[in-house]
Amino acid sequence: MAQAQLVHRNFIAGEWVEGTQAVANVNPSDTDDIVGHYAQADAPQARTAIAAAHTAFQDWQFSPIQQRFEALERIGLELHARREELGQLLSREEGKTLAEGIAEVTRAAYLFRFYAGEALRLAGELLPSTRPGLTVEITREPVGVVGIITPWNFPIAIPCWKIAPALCYGNTVVFKPADLVPGSAWALAEIISRSGLPRGVFNLVMGRGSVVGEEMVNAPDVSAVTFTGSVATGSRIAVRAVARRAKIQLEMGGKNPLVILDDANLDTAVNVALNGAYFSTGQRCTASSRLIVTAGIHDRFVAALTERLGRFRVGHALEAGTEMGPVVDQSQLDIDVDYIALGKKEGGRLAFGGRRLERPQPGHYLEPALFVDTTPAMRINQEEIFGPVASVIRVKDYDEALHVANDIPLGLSSGIVTTSLRYAADFRRRSQAGMVMVNVPTAGVDYHVCFGGRKGSSYGPKEQGRHAAEFYTVLKTSYIEP
Repeated sequence: MAQAQLVHRNFIAGEWVEGTQAVANVNPSDTDDIVGHYAQADAPQARTAIAAAHTAFQDWQFSPIQQRFEALERIGLELHARREELGQLLSREEGKTLAEGIAEVTRAAYLFRFYAGEALRLAGELLPSTRPGLTVEITREPVGVVGIITPWNFPIAIPCWKIAPALCYGNTVVFKPADLVPGSAWALAEIISRSGLPRGVFNLVMGRGSVVGEEMVNAPDVSAVTFTGSVATGSRIAVRAVARRAKIQLEMGGKNPLVILDDANLDTAVNVALNGAYFSTGQRCTASSRLIVTAGIHDRFVAALTERLGRFRVGHALEAGTEMGPVVDQSQLDIDVDYIALGKKEGGRLAFGGRRLERPQPGHYLEPALFVDTTPAMRINQEEIFGPVASVIRVKDYDEALHVANDIPLGLSSGIVTTSLRYAADFRRRSQAGMVMVNVPTAGVDYHVCFGGRKGSSYGPKEQGRHAAEFYTVLKTSYIEP
């Protein structure tokens, strides 16, 4: 009994529920450090959570907007007050630096507070009818039970930018976090459990995607599924969800270009590339993995970035001065190392890094890797690696740079570094990406504006900001004769 109390449990129908087994949450900065043990749910428990959310929806969809505001604001304020504590937990289990962990929790707090305000601003349209004497009212209503499946790389921000709007617009939630990062998810769920929400409105079900995720995707009572993760998994989810006519929102891969033109400020170019490619250990779908550099600045840029990488400090996520933490786990580290070997085999020249590193603590440390002399068709320039690996592609001019940037099946984020207003404006118009950055890193977006890509990167309505209403609500048109 004493051991069972040490396991962090699932939250189903307003109760903390033991799983069928528990798994250890391992610190990637120090694999001897166990962050905690977390319950794993089975399929029947997932079905119980879905049923609880379905039952709770019958009343929650009509809940007063003041009640929603107060619950979301309470969650946001506690997240903000505990941002340093929760940021340390996040960095300890995921491996991003402490500064990045605290910043992520801070963003999560603002997301809840933003949607608390949105609960008070639910709007519709009142229009005259073409028929005399009639009025037309268009309103938004909640879609129902929302299944939320999130990745490991942003273990609190991504759950928050899905959970907060779902609750704001009157939906109920079944939340399955990634297996690698249950600690942040559990801490968030514990805060939500004390926010005043009715039983069953929010449910946390930790467990395998092949078990819990399958139930959520296939359940008739789950009206909408929002997923962030790989292209392959997202594609499978889409086929199953659409087959039963569930609403679907997918945020998947990125192979994001950063174009650097001859007229760019060199320091800006290096700082933007370094941040976009290597911060958060490159484990961001918005990371700048393709550095497309025009001939006139190419050699100076490569030399300056290589020199900066030589001073880039890789270490324990919680240590002061660390600029890049470890890779999240051994499996991802192996993938990164395999891609580095593939890049060499394809003919790319490794200008810097790519070695496994030893640190005082046992962990998944990898030196940031920079390839040069690469071509657009190489697999390291076509496939998402999701690690601290970037490639330089040399081009002759802006027109070739734009073509290479767009010649990819994904289109999440893109960037350009230039002092030319003409090229900046043209790139913004012609870049085939959902988000375009000018002289700033491709990774990093505000919490109050929409997030999402084009082509193979995204499917369905955008996330965040007021545009989230497109996914979390359905429209109703009413005709009224006084």
